[in-house]
Amino acid sequence: MTASAIWVLTDDRPGTATQALAVAERLGRPFIEKRLRYDGLAKLPNALRGASLLGIDDASREALIPPWPDLVIGAGRRCAPVARWIKHQGAQVAGHPVILVQVMHPGRAGAADFDLIALPRHDCTTPGGDAANVLRVTGAPNRITADGLVQARAKWEPVLAGLQRPRIALLVGGATNRRPFPTATAADLGRRVAAMARAAGGSIMLATSRRTGKPAEAALTETVPEPRSVFFWGQGGENPYLGFLAFADAVVVTGDSVSMCSEACATGKPVFIAAPVDITAPKHRRLHQELYAAGYARPLDGTYATWTYAPLNAAAEIAAAVRRLLAP
Repeated sequence: MTASAIWVLTDDRPGTATQALAVAERLGRPFIEKRLRYDGLAKLPNALRGASLLGIDDASREALIPPWPDLVIGAGRRCAPVARWIKHQGAQVAGHPVILVQVMHPGRAGAADFDLIALPRHDCTTPGGDAANVLRVTGAPNRITADGLVQARAKWEPVLAGLQRPRIALLVGGATNRRPFPTATAADLGRRVAAMARAAGGSIMLATSRRTGKPAEAALTETVPEPRSVFFWGQGGENPYLGFLAFADAVVVTGDSVSMCSEACATGKPVFIAAPVDITAPKHRRLHQELYAAGYARPLDGTYATWTYAPLNAAAEIAAAVRRLLAP
């Protein structure tokens, strides 16, 4: 396979792009990232978009030119018609089949065009989840690796090494499209983690996300005591998220983010999920139960504990399946 034989389709949604890139990186082969920018037509159902470039802007179209790749990796519904279009272009070149790998279900329209669909088990209600080309995985593929954590630890040691152990990373998401993240919920979370850290004699490393919001951040500031290290989304400076994961003895994560839960469990460290029922979507609760059953995580109940497990690694599992597709 040549350096240009793998294309990774990404877009402006970091969580979605990360999943496709994570799989490509685990393959250990050169790849080219093709950034897609969508227009209003991308909101159309994929059954209407078909195998086409409908829904992406002119600059994105101009970047999709021969020579066609041997493998395309994409994630999310919106890129699926584009991936199928690329496969059809390759099919017009004699002896040049294009293998399509999709993370998350592309929808029933054209699903058979994909050689592999990596579908998280918590998306169990998605039609076509039991098809022959579907690989069920736990959580979301991500870019957290053992080597990356070692590098992050070395980078952030001057800042974080002095914090008292056990160091508890508190990773906070926030409001989603259908569920808010009330200030009272943030305050309760801060108090519960503070009590955990106090009982264990440790410290807290707090990081928020773009969805947390200023009122919730203020509530966390009031309830998370020293000793601590705090990074609020958008405050400026480099985000210590990887450093927090590297230095953490345990991780507390809010259950509203599949990506953050998966990344926390990719560390191999104890993970506690804070997921009040009234602000947690059913699909997220399904993921949490799966993580609990497999021994990756436990519900946050205020009790500090330690346990071990093999790090969650959906990206490596998908990459192994892709290698089998590529094998002669």
